[in-house]
Amino acid sequence: MSEKAVNGGAPRCGKVLTLDTMNQNVRRVEYAVRGPMVQRAVEIAEELKTGVKKPFTEVIKANIGDAHAMGQKPITFLRQVLALCAYPALLDNDEFPEDAKKRARCILDGCGGQSIGAYSTSQGIECIRKDVARFIERRDGGVPCHHDDIYLSTGASDAIVTMLKLLVCGEGRERTGIMISIPQYPLYSAALAELGAVEIDYYLDEDKCWSMDVKELRRALHAAREHCRPRALCIINPGNPTGQVQSRECIEDVIRFVKEEKLLLMADEVYQDNVYADGCEFHSFKKVLFEMGPEFSSVVELVSFHSTSKCYMGECGFRGGYMEVVNLDPEVKAQLSKLVSVRLCAPVSGQALMAVVVNPPQPGEPSYATFTKERAAVLANLAEKAKLTEEMFNNVPGFRCNPVQGAMYTFPRITIPQKAIDQAKAEGQAPDQLYCMKLLETTGICLVPGSGFGQREGTYHFRMTILPPTEKLKYVLEKIKEFNRQFLQDYS
Repeated sequence: MSEKAVNGGAPRCGKVLTLDTMNQNVRRVEYAVRGPMVQRAVEIAEELKTGVKKPFTEVIKANIGDAHAMGQKPITFLRQVLALCAYPALLDNDEFPEDAKKRARCILDGCGGQSIGAYSTSQGIECIRKDVARFIERRDGGVPCHHDDIYLSTGASDAIVTMLKLLVCGEGRERTGIMISIPQYPLYSAALAELGAVEIDYYLDEDKCWSMDVKELRRALHAAREHCRPRALCIINPGNPTGQVQSRECIEDVIRFVKEEKLLLMADEVYQDNVYADGCEFHSFKKVLFEMGPEFSSVVELVSFHSTSKCYMGECGFRGGYMEVVNLDPEVKAQLSKLVSVRLCAPVSGQALMAVVVNPPQPGEPSYATFTKERAAVLANLAEKAKLTEEMFNNVPGFRCNPVQGAMYTFPRITIPQKAIDQAKAEGQAPDQLYCMKLLETTGICLVPGSGFGQREGTYHFRMTILPPTEKLKYVLEKIKEFNRQFLQDYS
C-alpha cells in the first residue's frame, strides 16, 4: 500500500493535527503574561539549579500578580474555614474559632453529601450565591441584588470568557466587535482571537494618569462600525496593567455612552479593594448605574466580575470568582445557564473561599480583630509599595511612571534608543521585548513588555507587579535602575 491513499490522500505517516490543520484562531492567541519572557525565565531558573553561573542567584518573577508566590501570607480566617471544609473532622478541634466553624458548617450543608468533593449545581452553591448577593447589597449601599443573578466561576477569567462566547456571532461586517482598553489585560485580546471576534481598541490617556475619555470611546466605536458590529464595552477598574482608579464622573459618562450606543457593559472589578492613592475611591458600576435612576438602571445590560485572586486575599490557586448579570434577557440567561452547565461547576473549594470573602468575621465574633488586622496590614503594605515604586521609577533617567492609584502593577513608559529599536526590528521583536529580555538575562528579573498589553505607536512600557516584599522590591527597583543606565549607554 502506498504512503498516500490513506485519509483522502494524506501520507499515512503524517499527523492529523498540524499547525496548518489546527484551529487557526488558536494560533493567533497571544498571552504575554505567560509568554516568551516567562518561558525563558523558567529556563534560566533551571540553569541556575544545575550550577550555570549567572550574574544573579535567583529569578524574580515580577511578571504576574500572584501574591502568595511573592511571599504574601494567607489570611488566617480564610484558610481556617477552608481547612474545616476540606477536613470536617477538624470541626471537633477546639483550636478553631467558632465563627470559622459556623461558616464551614453552612458551606458543607450546601454541598452534596456535605463534602466539597461533590459537584455543585452549575450556577454555584445556592447559599454561597445568597452570601454574594448580600455582600453586593452591603457594598452598594442597599442596591438590591438577587442570588439568581449570581454565577460562581473559575476565577473571573472563566466568567469573562463565558460572556464573550455569548456575545460573539455574525460574519463579515456583522461580526461582533468588543471594545477593550489599550493598554489591556491580555486575557481579553486572547479570548477575542480564539473566538474570532473583532477587537476594538480604545486608548487610555497616559498623560492624564490613564484616565478614560468618552470622546476616545466614540472615536473607536464609529471607526469600528465600518467593518464590524460593536456589541460590548469592557472596562477594568481599578486598572490592569495601568493601576488607575476611574472617577465616579467617568463611570457615569461610560454608562450614558453604553445606553446611547446600545452596548452591553462588562465591568472587571477584581481589584476593588486595591485602592491606594489619596482622593481615589472605588465605585462599582452597578451602584453608580442604580443611583443614576431608572432611565439607566432599567435598561443598561451590565455584567460585573470579582475574584478571590486579588485584593487582600491573593488566593489565585483556588480559582474562585463570580459574575453578576443585570438586565440580561431572561431567554439569554437560560442560555448562559446552559453554557456554564457544560463545565459542570466551578471548583467547589474556590466557591467555599468566595463564601468566606463575602462573609468575613463581623464585630463581636472571635476572629474579627485578627482578620481586620491582617487585612489592613496587607493593603497598607501594598499602598506603601505603590508609592515607593512610583517615586523610584520617576528617578530613573528616561522613565516616566504614573501614580499607582490601585490594583497591583506599575506600567512605566521607558525610553529606548534608536539603535536598540533598529536591533529589535532586525531580530523580529518589539523594542520593549528586547529591553525586557536583556533585563532578564542580566538581572534575573522577569517583567512583561508593554507590547504584550498594547500601547500607543512609538511608546514603550513594561508591566511590573508591586507584590514582592518591600526589601526585595527595593532590590528589584535598584537593579532595574542600574540595568537601564547601562542599556542607555550601550545603545547610545
